[in-house]
Amino acid sequence: MSKVRRAIISVSDKRGLVGLAAALKRHGYELLSTGGTARTLAEAGIATTAIADYTGAPEILEGRVKTLHPKIHGGLLGRPVAAHEAEMAAHGIAPIDVVVVNLYPFRETVARPDVTFPEAIENIDIGGPSMLRSSAKNYERVAVVVDPDDYAQVISELDRTGGEVARSTRFRLARKAFAHTAAYDGAIAAYLSSFDEEGGTRDAFPEVLTVQWRKERGLRYGENPHQAAAFYVETAAGAQGRPRLGGAAVLQGKELSYNNLLDLDAALECVLELELPAAVVVKHTNPCGAAVDPSGVAAAYLRAREADPVSAFGGIVAVNRQVDVALARELAETFLECVVAPSFAPEAIEVLAQKKNLRLVAVGSLGGHEGEGQVSQALRTVSGGVLVQTRDRGIVRARDGRVVTRRAPTEAELDALDFAWRIAKHVKSNAIVFARDGVTIGIGAGQMSRIDSTRIAGAKARTPLAGTVVASDAFFPFRDGVDALAAAGATAVIQPGGSVRDDEVIAAADEHGLAMVFTGMRHFRH
Repeated sequence: MSKVRRAIISVSDKRGLVGLAAALKRHGYELLSTGGTARTLAEAGIATTAIADYTGAPEILEGRVKTLHPKIHGGLLGRPVAAHEAEMAAHGIAPIDVVVVNLYPFRETVARPDVTFPEAIENIDIGGPSMLRSSAKNYERVAVVVDPDDYAQVISELDRTGGEVARSTRFRLARKAFAHTAAYDGAIAAYLSSFDEEGGTRDAFPEVLTVQWRKERGLRYGENPHQAAAFYVETAAGAQGRPRLGGAAVLQGKELSYNNLLDLDAALECVLELELPAAVVVKHTNPCGAAVDPSGVAAAYLRAREADPVSAFGGIVAVNRQVDVALARELAETFLECVVAPSFAPEAIEVLAQKKNLRLVAVGSLGGHEGEGQVSQALRTVSGGVLVQTRDRGIVRARDGRVVTRRAPTEAELDALDFAWRIAKHVKSNAIVFARDGVTIGIGAGQMSRIDSTRIAGAKARTPLAGTVVASDAFFPFRDGVDALAAAGATAVIQPGGSVRDDEVIAAADEHGLAMVFTGMRHFRH
C-alpha cells in the first residue's frame, strides 16, 4: 500500500482539534476534512483537502451525502494484504490511516426541552457512524479517535514513534468507537420509540430503553465475598450536573467496596437535601444520625455523630461543605469507613492521613442542577426485567403543607418538621424520625409496621423525646402510632396523609394537643 499517510478529521466537538491536526501534519499526514472542521483548521493555518475534492464527488442533498463513497470506505476497510492492495490500486483507492470523528450531537439535541421532532431527525448522523464502524472494524491498520479526551495519548504516540499509533491503542480506540456508535444508535431508538406517532407527544418511558454505562473499575467483591462485582458510571447526555460518585476523586484510603458505594450514595443523596451546614452519618444505607448547624459543618458532624455514636462506629459520613481542619480532627476521633464531601482542605487531608484506611471522596461543587436524560431515572433489576422510575427529587416544605389539627405548629416546630421530613425521605420504609433543633434524636427504619418503627426510634433516642417533632414517610394507618408519639413526648408531626382513617388520626392528634401537617407527598424507600 501507499506510504503516504492520510487522516480524515470531521468533528462537531472542536475541543483539542487544532492540537491533534497540527501533530498529524507534523508527521506528514494529508488531512481530509469537511465543513466547519475545515474552516476551523484553516483559521489556525492548517491546510486540509476537502472530501469532495478527494473523492471527486460533490457533497449533495444539503451535505447529507459527502463521505459515503468507495474512496473513503475502501480506504478505511482495505487490509494490508496483497489481494486488497491490488484491488484498491485498480480502483484508485488509497489507504486512510487515521479517522478523527465525533457525531452530530443527537443526544444533547433531544435533551433540550424545546427541541422539535424535525430538528431531532436532522441531527441523526449517518456518515459519521459509518466511518467510525469501518475504521474500528479495521483497527489492525486504522486508528479511530472518537473522544477528544484521547487526543493527548494519540499525539504522544505520534511524537514518540514518528507518526504511528500502537496496535494496542488502536484496539482500545476501536472498542471505544463501537461503544460510542452503539450508545448513539440506542439513543436514537429510545427517542423514536418514545412517540406513538410521528412528532406526537413524547413519552418519558420509551418502548425501547437502551442505556449504556462505562466500567470504571472492578470491585474486590459484591455485597458479600462470594459475589463478583464491578462499578459502572453513566455515559448519557445530562449525566453531569448533580454531584455523583461516578468519576469522583478518591483522595486516600482503601479501595472502595460495593457496600461503600451503596452507603456513600445514600449519604450523599441525604445531605444534598439540606441547605445549612450539614452532616449525615449512614449505616447500611440508612441515616443513623443527621444534623445541621449554622455555626459550621464541624459542629453539625458532632451533633450527628452523637445522635447515635454506637451506629456511627464504622459508618459513612457525608457533609455539604468543604472538610476543614476542625472537622478533620473530629472525624479522626471515630473509626469511619468513608467521608464524602464537595472537597477537602489540604490541611484537613494532612490531619486525616493518619487514618490511612479512611476513604476520602471528593465530588466537587454541590451547586449543579440535574440535567435531562438517563441521570434523572432510577433503574432497579428484578427477575427477568428492570424497573424504571424518575428519581425522588420532590420535597414539600413543612411551611407549604396543610395544617390539619386545631393547633398549628410554631415557627420552631416548622423548622424542625422540615428537617425531619427531609431526613425521613432517605430512611427505609416504614420510616419514623424524631428530631429537635436540627438534629435527629431517634430513627426507626425498615420495619414491617409503622408502630414498630416508632418504638425502635424511641428506643434509639439518647435524650428524652419531650419537645421533639416527628416525620413519617407515609400515612399512619391507625391512631396507635400517633398515640405512641404523644406518649413519647412529641409535639408535632409531619406526614403525607391519605389514609382512610385520616380523620381518626387527626382526632387523636387533637386529643393530645399535637400539631400535624399533611404534605400530600409520600416518600417510600424500599
